[in-house]
Formats: sequence, C-alpha cells, structure tokens
Amino acid sequence: MAERAGTSTATVSLVVNGKTAGRVSQSNIDRVLAAVQELGYVVDHTASSLAKGTSNIVILVAPDLSNPFYGRVISGIKAELGNEYQLLLSVTGEGRNPSAADVHRLVALRPAGLLVEAPDDEFLRDLPAGAPLVLLDAPGRETQAPTVNFDLRGGIGALLDHLASQGHTRIGYLDSLTRTETFELRRKLIERGAAERGIDYVAIPEAASLISPEGAAAEFVRYWPRWRDAGVTALVCATDSHAYGVLGAARELGIRVPDTLAVTGFDNLPASAIVSPALTTVELPGEALGRGAVQALQAQRGMTADAVDPVEPAEPRSAADPARLAVPLIGARLIVRASS
Repeated sequence: MAERAGTSTATVSLVVNGKTAGRVSQSNIDRVLAAVQELGYVVDHTASSLAKGTSNIVILVAPDLSNPFYGRVISGIKAELGNEYQLLLSVTGEGRNPSAADVHRLVALRPAGLLVEAPDDEFLRDLPAGAPLVLLDAPGRETQAPTVNFDLRGGIGALLDHLASQGHTRIGYLDSLTRTETFELRRKLIERGAAERGIDYVAIPEAASLISPEGAAAEFVRYWPRWRDAGVTALVCATDSHAYGVLGAARELGIRVPDTLAVTGFDNLPASAIVSPALTTVELPGEALGRGAVQALQAQRGMTADAVDPVEPAEPRSAADPARLAVPLIGARLIVRASS
C-alpha cells in the first residue's frame, strides 16, 4: 500500500485510521486514498484492536430501543463520541434487563467501553472484566460503576407541587413492566412525595404495561373503574408513551382531560407538545444522558474525539473507589401543559 501510494507506512496508517488532521498533507491523503481504491483495501478492525489492545467500538446495551426516548440518548452518545468511534447497539428482549450473556461475545471485540442501561446485580457480577463500564439511568448503583442519573427527586417534587396547586388530593400511578431501578425509584418518590404533601396515593401495583401506548391504553381501561371509585383525579404515568395510551383511551371512554382526570408523564418526547391535550411531563433529557455517559467513559479511558490509542487496563470494578465514581445528576424539570 505504501509503495503504491509513494508514502511511508506511517502516513498510510494515519489516513486509513482517519487521523490526518494536522499530520498529513492533502496531496498525500489523496495519493493514499487513490491507492486504497485501486487495491480494494479494507481496514481490519479486529486485527487492529488485537494489536492496540482496544478497538474504536463503544457498545450501548439497552432493554428496549423501540422506546422513543432512546433515540435522543443515542444522538447524545454519537455527538459526544465524534467520528473516531463506532457505536454498536445491543438490544435485549422487550421489558427484560440486560444480562452478561447479552454482551459476552461482544466483549471479544475489545470495545473501548460499555454503556449499559438498567443492569441488574447478576449482570454486574458476571460481566467479563476488561472494558470500561458506565451505567445509564441506574439509580442506586453509583458505588458499583460510574453512573449517569437524572435528578428524579427534584423533577417529581415539582410535579407533585403542581398537582397539589391544582387541587388534586388523590392520585394514581400507571407503572412500567420494565422493572428497572429508575421506574422503581419513580414510584417510590411519587408515593413518598404525595404523603409529604397530604395527597392520597391510590396504589394498584398490578397496573403496569410495557412502554407502548397500546399496552398502557389497555391497562387504563382495565383499572380506570378502580381509580375512579377511589376518587383519583390525577394519573401519573411512568413514561410519555404510557400517557399517550391513557389520553387515547380516556378520549374513547368520554373522560375529559384535565377536567375529570389530569394526566402526566416522564421524558418530554417530541410528540408530547402536539398530542391533544398537550402533555404535562417531567423532562428527562436523553441527549444529555448520552453525552454524560460518554464523558464518564472518556474520564476513565483518557479517550478523546480524535484519538483511539492503547490505554492502561481499567481497574477491576470490585476495587473501584466510590468517591471517584461520582457523576453529577442531570436535571429533570417539569413542563406544564394542557393535560393537567
């Protein structure tokens, strides 16, 4: 290749790995690219990763990428990674927590890092060592690995203050069947916060669906008579997608929103501003979550947007210093719209 291009092997390496900025003249870049085309050369990333000890692949492991929320998370990850890293998605079954088995074979690619949404204890215990790890939206696991979380307490407090100001004294909650820490924490904070404000929390633990409007609509139809008979005038939904289903079902049942029932969600998806009525929601900025996860990964590996170089192996997770793992919370703010 270098002989065909009339350059050094070092110049060829810089060009094919995209590291030419400030290092290689445009004329040499053109000559190498012409040689690449003539010879049909393809970079062997597996061999490259073996030589360097790491690849330019970052793996995102998540339980359900059909959830529109993840589109923003992925956008934030890709924007922060830049062009030198490739993002690989590993999707577990809908409503199922990731397991170590889901990524065992992927770790053989020697990824630059793993970004994992909603892992459980078994995942963290069985995950093979070697790749730096960052957890996303996994409250309660901050001492196990660098974790990027939302300020759910602040967002939920603002939501409950709003509902109390509107005169609501009894509320319900439509949960998610994806039993991850973030949803468990949302439910607990709503229940505790309601009690602190003198609001009755009408608990129906079985009222839960996967993150889909259709599933949420069916659950609302099933449990609305119990909420209605208990005097519930506001229903908090685990996600905006759940709330969309509730709004549609309420319309079909002739329930006026917000006059008879206020409906709120979490996420602030793009559609939340244009559904009818527009949805009150606790904004969880997915793009900021993705960017924060990459920044936490960069802090571990010394990664930069324009270099993929060998680094020292990450510390074993069991030896990690909890103080070093602290990552600032991402703000969650209340967006008040017509549904409440």
